[in-house]
Amino acid sequence: MVVRQAYASDPAASRGRLRPEPPSPTRTDFRRDCDRIIHSTAFRRLAHKTQVFVFHEGDHFRTRLTHTLEVAQIARSLARALGLDEDLSEALALAHDLGHPPFGHAGERALDRCLASAGGFDHNAQTLRVVTALERRYAAFDGLNLTWETLEGLVKHNGPLTDRQGLPVGRYRERGVPQAILDYSRLQDLALWSYPSAEAQVAAIADDIAYDAHDIDDGLRADLFTLDDLAEIAFLREQLSDIRRASATVESVRAGHELVRRLITCMIENVIVETRARLQRLSLASADEVRSAGATVGAFSPAMAEVDAAIKSFLYPRMYRHHRVVRIMGEAESVVCDLFWRYAERPSDLPADWSQSADELGDDIVRLRRIGDFMAGMTDRYALVEHARLFQATPELR
Repeated sequence: MVVRQAYASDPAASRGRLRPEPPSPTRTDFRRDCDRIIHSTAFRRLAHKTQVFVFHEGDHFRTRLTHTLEVAQIARSLARALGLDEDLSEALALAHDLGHPPFGHAGERALDRCLASAGGFDHNAQTLRVVTALERRYAAFDGLNLTWETLEGLVKHNGPLTDRQGLPVGRYRERGVPQAILDYSRLQDLALWSYPSAEAQVAAIADDIAYDAHDIDDGLRADLFTLDDLAEIAFLREQLSDIRRASATVESVRAGHELVRRLITCMIENVIVETRARLQRLSLASADEVRSAGATVGAFSPAMAEVDAAIKSFLYPRMYRHHRVVRIMGEAESVVCDLFWRYAERPSDLPADWSQSADELGDDIVRLRRIGDFMAGMTDRYALVEHARLFQATPELR
């Protein structure tokens, strides 16, 4: 059994919830966060949201939900081995994609264009909106009233959003921090300038591991590339050679599964070794010292980071930009844009509880963001059903 380390987040020392609640006699605050996320409507909708392939393509490809569950499994494995709080890492993994719209990154690109005059669309900011405002399950408050540590990790899992002076950094340097994040941070300061907890950092790298592994698996299943193509990457070539030496007659499908299994194992073990070394070198004595360390602690080694980069470089042209995927996702973007501007022009076409709000809000920016909230919650299938209801022709996305 791994002992909880001093730099782990302690649920008994949580900074609490925006709206204080009595403690549970049977669950820690971080465990309650996990459970609230699992029981949310937004979590159930992930089952019908695209990862890479839309639902028409087949039953065995990943959805946002199966991706999320794989990230959660990897995050728990990392947290357990490193003596971190498993429940916090799991909560962050379970919630990290709640803000994704239908049709994966294609839907995100489309909503970002549609909302350009209202600040654009950012799925991390939308995730925060979901868990702090849009979920309506509790009598006493909107949202899920999650702990500060979970909200912080959702917003900052890729690192600080601002410097100490509040100026945007990293990916937000050009466009600024999304308004939804700034607005919430005024209510409950998420310390946007600091790094997140070690639990948030391992949940973020678990996302990378899951992406690499399951996109290879799905790409092979979809015949977008072969095992021999993957052998272009030295690390994967060595693994494939070992697999074939161990069983010269192993069929390609089984060899592919074994390759993915080995990749996940190697990456997890690498992160454990590298993260332990960084934590020991920094001699961190608390979760807050992790936040103020000035550098990431949960990471691949330099050599494994190169493998991760090589896999992503391989997948980009062969999978994400494959002509079949690009064509379907282009049609999906059109569906999202068609719906958005139809709702903007005719709010009465929205469901009653959304159309009244959108029409009465007055301010154009707030009204457009309200439409964005509604559309970000759509599943792929619902978006297509809505498009067929409102337009004469709807793409089949096949």
